[in-house]
Amino acid sequence: MTSLLKTVANEVRFAKHPRVPAEWEPQECVWIAWPHNKETWPERFEPIPTFFAMWVKLIAESSPVRVLANAELARECGKLLGPQRQIELIDVPTNDCWVRDYGPTFVLGDSGTHLSLVDWQYNAWGGKYPPWDSDAAVCKRLGSEFRLPVAVSELVVEGGALEFDGGGRLLTTPSCLLGKNRNPGVSKELVAQELHRLTGMTEVAWLDGGGLEGDDTDGHIDQLARFIDRENVVVCVSNYPHDKQASGLHQNWLQLKAWAETTSPRPEVHQLPAPATRRVNGQAVPQSYCNFLRLGSERLLVPQFHAPEDDYAAGLLRELSGADVTQVDCSDLVWGLGALHCASRDQPKLNTSEATA
Repeated sequence: MTSLLKTVANEVRFAKHPRVPAEWEPQECVWIAWPHNKETWPERFEPIPTFFAMWVKLIAESSPVRVLANAELARECGKLLGPQRQIELIDVPTNDCWVRDYGPTFVLGDSGTHLSLVDWQYNAWGGKYPPWDSDAAVCKRLGSEFRLPVAVSELVVEGGALEFDGGGRLLTTPSCLLGKNRNPGVSKELVAQELHRLTGMTEVAWLDGGGLEGDDTDGHIDQLARFIDRENVVVCVSNYPHDKQASGLHQNWLQLKAWAETTSPRPEVHQLPAPATRRVNGQAVPQSYCNFLRLGSERLLVPQFHAPEDDYAAGLLRELSGADVTQVDCSDLVWGLGALHCASRDQPKLNTSEATA
């Protein structure tokens, strides 16, 4: 793998001095992909479209929402969503709903006055769930549709594997970015170089303690640790020592605490306890409050699992963020092995004051 950076025909100018904003910064909109793949929720798909309609309308109370749905799905969307001023349907086909992972990484450049897209390679979490051709084409389709510059990388990367603080720091896991089923033979140094070139990342913390039981992504960071701001990080832990995931999650916490002592500004690392492992039809499902959706600085949607930890998690996130926190029942959604952050993609707002100055 030599030059990892490519460009596509619709590129006008990729971002100079690229930066991926933090999710608490102002947002232009939130992207959702309408669910239709019944194999994602085997024998339990029926309530999912209704859940998405409720969730999209909840987001639209404070943020515009763009929903990926082809013409056939758009009819179903229209019936469930009804007339909504803040919701726009975009005719783009998908294979599955996990737009966090195959959607573009939105990058601001030139003091925030230009928006560009990074199109990572995508292979459905290491080739687990074919076909993924439509999902892999989404970024280029959006670049063409909205006339935005796109940079294409040869690295296989899912959005849920990257957690940015908006100031150049990144949390991730080697099990995803260096896995043989994604980027065989690629070193940490090369990955860091590519992330720096495309996102402006200057510092990376690698967590290799382990992931959640039932997580089919091989350990996405958005289930394990999240920035609340540049001085506070939450990390998923287990208070159930007999859970298989407990030891690995504890190691992640120790690694984050050690990293926090070496970086500036120094973040406080807060434990965010996960529920006990839940099984559906014998299959463990990954339940983590780290999979929250941040809607800028004022609002935060937190998964709810009907577990004893629900209210504590919501309270801690409310206290740390200062945001209005809404709990969203994800007990059906999580059977698809993801939650709110996995099924959404935030687009940052341009700095129009700089652009017109």
